[in-house]
Amino acid sequence: MKTILNIIWLILCGLWMCLGYFLAGLILCITIIGIPFGIAAFRIGVYALWPFGYTTVERRDAGAGSAVGNVLWLILAGWWLALGHIVTGIALFITIIGIPFALANFKLIPLSLMPLGKEIVPSDRPFATR
Repeated sequence: MKTILNIIWLILCGLWMCLGYFLAGLILCITIIGIPFGIAAFRIGVYALWPFGYTTVERRDAGAGSAVGNVLWLILAGWWLALGHIVTGIALFITIIGIPFALANFKLIPLSLMPLGKEIVPSDRPFATR
């Protein structure tokens, strides 16, 4: 079932959202300071491409650096990536078939706003952290 949902997701919005994250990652990697944010954007882009069967968990070893980084991320890229999820989610919510995919888009909004200090893990082992 996860595979079917992921294929439909990929067609409806996954590819476009992934490209948005990859574009943000490329722009952020232009400077040395932005490289950690670019890597986070690429990581979330892969998750946005194929989200069913995965979830996010808080990293236990994330510290104050993650909090400061999240504020910078929010200013640099997070708000417009979250806006992309909101617009896509609303568009998908209009159709009956799109409702589960709209909910998945809305589930990605907190991650798109504050990605540092979170880890993407398979849903069958959500407590697995480093």
